Amino acid sequence: MAKDTSGRTSAGILLWRGREGAVEVLLAHNGGPYWAKKDHGHWTIPKGEVEPGEELAAVARREFAEETGHDVPDGPLIDLGRIRQKSGKVVWGWAVEGDLDSAAAVSNTYEMEWPPRSGRMRAFPEIDRVEWFGLAEARSRLKEAQVPFLDRLEAALPG
Repeated sequence: MAKDTSGRTSAGILLWRGREGAVEVLLAHNGGPYWAKKDHGHWTIPKGEVEPGEELAAVARREFAEETGHDVPDGPLIDLGRIRQKSGKVVWGWAVEGDLDSAAAVSNTYEMEWPPRSGRMRAFPEIDRVEWFGLAEARSRLKEAQVPFLDRLEAALPG
């Protein structure tokens, strides 16, 4: 699926599972000092930047693996379309049914100078944790611009 990826574009996977008659989704919390004390309204689907010429769903799968340490489960992808975040970044999303132990998730890392102007480089996880949330709680945790992904997933599921 080739789409126009000019500008800042990301692609991600919203993993979902059925639990006791309800749907739960796996959300990611950004790592590093800037995000340490941010919670409601700051979670995201596991996602990452798309480079020109890359296939969006392949990027979504790669980024999910990098940010959780788990491959995307086999199964049909539900196309959740795209949203535009306040920053202007476009995010393409897909949902897939699956399960994983959120406590066993491990993310890749990035380096930045910390504390600022200290001259010391430190490594931080790109994602410091992932957690399962019911849809109502996920709506309050997720970045506001990404909430339509939850609505689209709910509309696509039977029953």
